[in-house]
Amino acid sequence: MSGSLRYGINRPISIAWPTEADRQRNIELEKFLIDSSLYPSKEEDAEREKVTEYLDLIVKAWVKQLTCLRGYTDQMVEDANAVILTFGSYRLGAHGPGADIDALCVGPSYVSRKEDFFIILHGVLAKMEEVSELQAIPNAHVPVMKFKFQGISVDLLYASISLLVVPEDIDISHISVLNVIDKQTVQSLNGCWVADQILKHIPNVENFRTTLRCLKFWAKRRGIYSNANGFLGGVNWALLVARVCQLYPNAIPSMLVSRFFRVYTQWRWPNPVMMCPIEMGELGFSVWDPRKNPKDRSHRMPIITPAYHCMNSSYKVSLGTLQVMTEQFQCGNRICEVRAYFEIELGKAEWSALFEHYPFFEAYENYLQVDIVAADADDLLTWKGWVESRFRQLTLKIEQDTNGLLQCHPYPNKYIDPSKPCPNSAFFWGLSRKEVGTSKECQQFDFQGTVKNFRRGIDNYRVRREGRDIYFSYVCRRHLPSFVFPDGYKWHRPSRHFNEQSGKPCEDVKMCQSCSSERQLKRKKEHEIKEVRPDKSVKQAFISSEVPQPVSPGMTTEDPTNNSEVMSSGGHLVSEKGESE
Repeated sequence: MSGSLRYGINRPISIAWPTEADRQRNIELEKFLIDSSLYPSKEEDAEREKVTEYLDLIVKAWVKQLTCLRGYTDQMVEDANAVILTFGSYRLGAHGPGADIDALCVGPSYVSRKEDFFIILHGVLAKMEEVSELQAIPNAHVPVMKFKFQGISVDLLYASISLLVVPEDIDISHISVLNVIDKQTVQSLNGCWVADQILKHIPNVENFRTTLRCLKFWAKRRGIYSNANGFLGGVNWALLVARVCQLYPNAIPSMLVSRFFRVYTQWRWPNPVMMCPIEMGELGFSVWDPRKNPKDRSHRMPIITPAYHCMNSSYKVSLGTLQVMTEQFQCGNRICEVRAYFEIELGKAEWSALFEHYPFFEAYENYLQVDIVAADADDLLTWKGWVESRFRQLTLKIEQDTNGLLQCHPYPNKYIDPSKPCPNSAFFWGLSRKEVGTSKECQQFDFQGTVKNFRRGIDNYRVRREGRDIYFSYVCRRHLPSFVFPDGYKWHRPSRHFNEQSGKPCEDVKMCQSCSSERQLKRKKEHEIKEVRPDKSVKQAFISSEVPQPVSPGMTTEDPTNNSEVMSSGGHLVSEKGESE
């Protein structure tokens, strides 16, 4: 590869090719991913392909029926067409077992979303035996129909383009099909555009797919894979991985995983991650530009989509969830560094150490528990979906109403309380004060009003049926319900290890045991990118040991962590010199 060749907006950090040791590590990584059942079987992929083909036939018949009913000519009825396009992890080739299919139905200009898609097509699907758990969400940011087709989950969007007849080989990136379309149509089309642009702008598709599969698995294990909760979803992780692939164009997955953590441990947010320059476009829709749009200036972790109209795909990230993800990036980076040290010095290392489950229910002293109940399982699906879509607002309000002094960590996993007689789901938030310096001043937090306001917003749901309810409670760690633990009983609290350099508890017990090895490794890495550490440490701790009344926890705090370094500008990466890893 020529040194002048670039992918993205600047030159690579390194164009080093993998060594024999890198290739051996890559074989071990691939084996680990296979052993962890991260690849779908050939039979499962064949079923997904059949479902996609079947959906294509259904929407074609639906459009022909509408064309006939509206009195168009026989020739128009014969030519009438709609096509199914896929996007997301399925389109990128990084989906796992049981993954859903993100699909877009592209229809002609005279077939509407509001009536034809959400009423008529919805009715067609509702009558089919193959379809279950059908749920229409027309008022979502991106309107969608969710359902299972022969047991495979499908998220189906709709886009009506400015053509009377939709060609079978439609190119949705062509400007001629985009005239006179609304913002919701652009948002529906965006998923396909982004997937196409990612595959177009990366140096090696297979290396990207394996690395993305690996990092998504890691994010789920560490409890930070959830767009709805203010973390990152599939498209966000794909864009982060794609950018690292651009920065290390000749690297293979075993190299890209460690480079991923190295890059995003030192990244200075809110500098944006971009795969290519932002295009202004010709349709007049606004693009992400903090110089012109005041709302864009408040984004904490901008990850910009590479297709028109270029948007921040991670606008839901809050200051608190960014802090949680930053800590996890740092933890992943430490593990990769220690793994490399053990491999060099002792000749052995395990990939499994990177993918340990995050001990969420051991990490905090206090938790907020939210229980959602409904009369039956189908009603719970709809009710829970509405409440979950508002969880991010609850996190933001708690952060705002406590002036940023209380860290609120939403956990994406949901649980079922077997003691309740009705269908239910339980969710948890870890709560901790923020501490700086040696100040001992304490402040009591009472966010009962915050919870009441959140519930008032939930109660505005248009269809509040009998049996639907939501309950909030505040629990200490020692009073957590047994159903949140894997084997139905609580773990013994391990002794707390502290990182000697930062003074904060380590996130991973195994990592704490390796701190001395880590310090030795850092002295050997003079040629690597210099590590950027936060100037303040956050200690996850709680002062109050009492069990207060639900939703009114008495908590103590000190001064908030100064995040000025995180928010500073100039997140440039230093090129590696003499890299041979």
